Amino acid sequence: MEQGSFEGLEDQLAAERYKVDVASVSFSVRELVRMYEDTELSIAPSYQRKYRWPVKVASTFIESVFLGLPIPPIFVATNDDFQWEVVDGLQRISTLILFLSESDHARKQIGRDNPLVLEGLENLTQLNNVGFASLPQAIQRYFARQPLQVISLTDKSDKAVRFDLFERLNTGAISLTAQEVRSAVYGGDFLSFIDELAQNKDLKKLLKLQESNQHDGTSSEQVLKFFAYKNDSEAFSGAVTTFLNNFTSKSQTGFNYAIERDLFEKTVRFLAELLDGPFLRNRTSVTPLVQFEACTVAIGTILSEGNSPTAPAVDWLNDAELVASSTGGTNTRSMLARRVNRAKALFSGAGN
Repeated sequence: MEQGSFEGLEDQLAAERYKVDVASVSFSVRELVRMYEDTELSIAPSYQRKYRWPVKVASTFIESVFLGLPIPPIFVATNDDFQWEVVDGLQRISTLILFLSESDHARKQIGRDNPLVLEGLENLTQLNNVGFASLPQAIQRYFARQPLQVISLTDKSDKAVRFDLFERLNTGAISLTAQEVRSAVYGGDFLSFIDELAQNKDLKKLLKLQESNQHDGTSSEQVLKFFAYKNDSEAFSGAVTTFLNNFTSKSQTGFNYAIERDLFEKTVRFLAELLDGPFLRNRTSVTPLVQFEACTVAIGTILSEGNSPTAPAVDWLNDAELVASSTGGTNTRSMLARRVNRAKALFSGAGN
């Protein structure tokens, strides 16, 4: 299409808009909290771990609701069980739960033991050091009836569209990783299996992650990459997120959990016994994940072929070809094949 030509744009716009079906409605604060308590409104586990508002910020939000100030809409998506999953508005919904809910279980789900007690307010100063239960009943009713707008993505959208919308709305100060969004969008037995394997003691021993990556799905994504690159590398075109999403979708049916679990556990056990410490090459303070995934995929492939991996040369972690193919411009099919093949040669005894 020549620059400046918009032939077909209306048809393209219509086709893309058809994929997105939304509805807008207002709910009272009390109703939103009740919906969460009754599991009609869901905060995915990966989102629950992301509640980070300090008390003063949370208190200011509650004050804004009291004052009737404009609050951005809560964005939700309908999941396979017809629950509403929070896409954008985690901090706001969680704060309302902490302030209003009488359920210890509801608070613990978002990582807090006690109800929110307001502090640091500059306008409604009489609310400082006060929790919801201590308010006069009339004020409780007033607050509980305050309306908030909810925009919902219906269940008519496919998972790829939903993932895209999650990512577009995932722009807060504490954003989610692709794996956390993937967990919220796809869910199911397969990703539960991935999360379970991410707790493997040998994997934990091998992965030395930055503190910010220790609870953000990075370990789970490494497990997912092991299976995806080992089993479906021909489908990889360079777009890692799309590739992993597609593999996740395909693996929700027909995945051999018993065989794949055994391969994964043998792979990380072999590496853990070989290294006796974290997976680190020279001049690295955290695990080089691209190199790590190449080695795990190579070992897993050797095992799946009915062979046994062998210990490489002493300085194999700093092998020039393995390092070169694992650093800089790595997200291409050719670079993936290059580093996995080099790792396979090293663990087969052919590259020493």
